Amino acid sequence: MKRLPIGPLYYEFSRHHEPRLRIEPGETVMVASEDALSGQIRSNTDRRDKIKMPYSNPLTGPIAVEGAEPGDALAVTIQEIRPTIGECATRTADPKQLCEWLGTDCPHGTHVCPIRDGLIYWSDSVTIPYTPMLGCIGTAPDWGCPTTAPAGPHGGNMDIIETCPGNTVYLPVFIPGGFLYLGDAHAAMGHGELSATGLEMPAETTITVNLLKGKRLTWPRIESPTEIMTIVSGAPMERSIAQAYALLSLWMETEHGWNRWRAYDLLTHVGQISVGYYGIGTVAAKVDKRYLHGR
Repeated sequence: MKRLPIGPLYYEFSRHHEPRLRIEPGETVMVASEDALSGQIRSNTDRRDKIKMPYSNPLTGPIAVEGAEPGDALAVTIQEIRPTIGECATRTADPKQLCEWLGTDCPHGTHVCPIRDGLIYWSDSVTIPYTPMLGCIGTAPDWGCPTTAPAGPHGGNMDIIETCPGNTVYLPVFIPGGFLYLGDAHAAMGHGELSATGLEMPAETTITVNLLKGKRLTWPRIESPTEIMTIVSGAPMERSIAQAYALLSLWMETEHGWNRWRAYDLLTHVGQISVGYYGIGTVAAKVDKRYLHGR
């Protein structure tokens, strides 16, 4: 298995960087990443210093996949996400839209939590199950260089809890090699990522990357052992939900034998959504695989 250690911290999904690793389709790679706070918070007294490090969500990459060409897709199966320092950190200094109701006197709220034995020790009396996921994963577009703040058709800062071990993330390829980046690992995160900060941690993520020739995608997809889902990001979120469900209906039509309108009817009753960071309107529309054999 190849290993990609932390190197330069990138804050864009850029095609302009030289690949740090080249792999063949089907290879498994362990990728090390820094936390979304750029390693600045390791204790409750630390503070995020945006003068020294103004950006968030540093990435490791890019990884070039041999044979990947525009119009293909990468199938990235997340095998494991392992914390590297045994702790995670969060902060509540930026209440943003909530200020209308909560006020503007929010404390900094730096909060470091140990991770051990499958639990996150949020306080002496509250533990949270260790349920790791990647906030950022994506490929490099052929035009422009999106930062690690938004999500888009390339993937990006999706902050969807389903980018987790056991699931496969499908990403469009826009340039030769694909140029895969990842980072922003979370030990856990609630739907919506309310404070815009999950339980952030440096991590080692083990992935297996396959290449799907001619699998042209307009937005990312995720497949779990029990569900398929489509991801769309943008505000207003109502539009993202509608588009994600439309793409899910078309996926059911093109690959599972459904008529799109029949799928639309079914999804009205059994479809579910998962919400990433609410501030950028990222959603997953999903359906349980057991329904795909119906019609």
